[in-house]
Amino acid sequence: MQLRKVTAASAAVLALALTATACGSDDKDDSAGSGGGKKITIGIKIDQPGIGLKTPDGKYTGFDVDVATYVAKELGYDAKNIEFKETKSADRETAIERGDVKFIAASYSINDERLQKVDFAGPYLLAHQDILVRADDSTIKSPEDLNNKKLCSVTGSTSAKNVKEKLAPKAQLQEYGGYSECLTGLENKVIDALTTDDSILAGYASQDAHKGKFKLAGFKMTNENYGIGLKKGDADLKKKINDALTKMVSDGSWEKAVKANFGPAGYKNEAAPKIGNVVK
Repeated sequence: MQLRKVTAASAAVLALALTATACGSDDKDDSAGSGGGKKITIGIKIDQPGIGLKTPDGKYTGFDVDVATYVAKELGYDAKNIEFKETKSADRETAIERGDVKFIAASYSINDERLQKVDFAGPYLLAHQDILVRADDSTIKSPEDLNNKKLCSVTGSTSAKNVKEKLAPKAQLQEYGGYSECLTGLENKVIDALTTDDSILAGYASQDAHKGKFKLAGFKMTNENYGIGLKKGDADLKKKINDALTKMVSDGSWEKAVKANFGPAGYKNEAAPKIGNVVK
């Protein structure tokens, strides 16, 4: 009888141990940042210079990367424990909903449609739709001057559509596969202007190969509030990220990151937005 009691007790202890192990076995991300060496997966762009770029040697650079790294550190993760994952624009909500990433910092504009599916911390940058022209161009002084000009953007771009429908209906829209192709066309005078978010344009213009060749027009045609996307209803993580962003602004790290990634293009950035203040 005594042996049976001991055996039963041992079995119970073993069962509890197995249960605890099973519960923790698939915990890929540790949002509490316990410092146990677990990875955190963050979604970024990897093909936007100045925003999010994966260099040939495997490093990640850009303003969004700097913001994501700072936030992760405030959540308790060392840089070595961050796993960056490419998230294309069309895949961002799905990646969050599936749990592929803990959060996303990828030129991710806050809007009502996206808020139906995910939550946002921030905003951490107020960008605007703008155009990029050659540095010696003096003919385009307003959006209306794009009429009868060759305007480039990527295929299916909402930026180009906005200009064509609302600002310069006679613009000759040229749609290329990528912004790099538009830049080549702009440099070679095949096109007259390139349009998308000013932060993205500044990132391309700041590359060593392009310095001094292009300039931003500064038209501020739309407001783009970049936020950090996270799972719908995760109020705890949202607060922690907002606290981290607030600290990044207050300690000067935000301004430093802006100048490092956009400065060479003469990007006149807006002041750091207040957390929760989405500019319409």
